[in-house]
Amino acid sequence: ENQPLMILEAMKMENEIVAPKAGTIGQVFATLNQNVNSGDNLISII
Repeated sequence: ENQPLMILEAMKMENEIVAPKAGTIGQVFATLNQNVNSGDNLISII
């Protein structure tokens, strides 16, 4: 929980995305340099 998962760049600003709960990464849905939208699933935590 609260561990860094990824850096998301938006409008030339880097935002650290942290885990909302304890667990392990089950799957990563986003790829490097992929454009994503608000609400998109990026990572599953199991």
